Amino acid sequence: MASGRRILSDFKVFSRGYLRNKFGLFFGLVFPVILILIFGAIFSGNSSSTIDIYTQNQDTGPFPSPQMNISDQFLSALNQSGTIRVITVETDNFTNYLAEHSTSDGLIIPDNFSASYLAGNPVNVTIYGNPTSSTNGIVVGTVSAVSNLFNLERFNGTMVIGLSQSTIGFENPNYVDLLIPGLIGFSILVSPMFSLVNISSEYKKNKLFKQLSLTPLTKMEWLISKILWYIVLTIVSFLLMVAVGVFAFGAHVNLTLGLIPFLIIGPTLFAALGMLVGTVTKNPETAGVIGNIVTFPMMFLAGTFFPISIMPDYLQSIAHVLPLFYIVEGLNNVMVYGNITGALIDIAIVAAITVVIFVAAVKLFKWRED
Repeated sequence: MASGRRILSDFKVFSRGYLRNKFGLFFGLVFPVILILIFGAIFSGNSSSTIDIYTQNQDTGPFPSPQMNISDQFLSALNQSGTIRVITVETDNFTNYLAEHSTSDGLIIPDNFSASYLAGNPVNVTIYGNPTSSTNGIVVGTVSAVSNLFNLERFNGTMVIGLSQSTIGFENPNYVDLLIPGLIGFSILVSPMFSLVNISSEYKKNKLFKQLSLTPLTKMEWLISKILWYIVLTIVSFLLMVAVGVFAFGAHVNLTLGLIPFLIIGPTLFAALGMLVGTVTKNPETAGVIGNIVTFPMMFLAGTFFPISIMPDYLQSIAHVLPLFYIVEGLNNVMVYGNITGALIDIAIVAAITVVIFVAAVKLFKWRED
């Protein structure tokens, strides 16, 4: 049975040593803050890329001929633009549908759209979006361009098809609202992963594990004490990044109890993974290389810095294999979209992966080398 007293004693020793390590404190606390300052300054505006947009077409006809089905022609023109891809959906509550699918980009074609257009009566399409998303400008610009094209072709530019916009999410949001969850995920990955890779390989090289084997401390207790420290560090880093985002960039952050599982299970997963990588390699150099190979794809492909919606389809498929993706997506679901159902699915996946990695790390961990 694990001893709480031994875990607490090892936790105190390790945390004191960590606080004396300026390099570790820099990457654990200061580096994430620097990142949010840099990326917040660079990406405060909108970016552009091809995206999917959920669309509800309420213009159901009947149409005397296909030529009079203007709504389908309008959506076809949007698809042909090359900047967005229309995904038609049927739902009674469109805003809830967007939230459940963790997106803020949507479009509604109103009833009698075709009839109004053919009669020359003004009609508006409704764009749903959130300026926190870097894709919002793409949607507005593309729909506006296609609307202008239709107006030009039949009415010499007179505005018949107009745009109305509806914001999904917080009032007056900005890009940093989506950046903060990604950088929190980055912090959850980097600090425990790199530290445990280095500690495990160094202890192995210097025979410190052999010395620990002579103490009452068990392998599981040793790992749990490290996990507890990185949970504490993650929470402190989380509070710092949220404070910087709010006070420096006016970020809108939804703080709920749904964040707690991610701030606990996330560090547990990557501390165990770091220990696993460090203990199955022969030396610190090899451990560092393998650690980077495991870590860097997750840094840039899991939606940490950029939404995966702007990535090619094959990279999005790779992203769904990475555990960090579900942490970042879960944080977005809680902090931005309020999608609790999606967040529960994400945390369940992360918890399952964590159990597997934790058990594997403890089983493969050896106090003494053969």
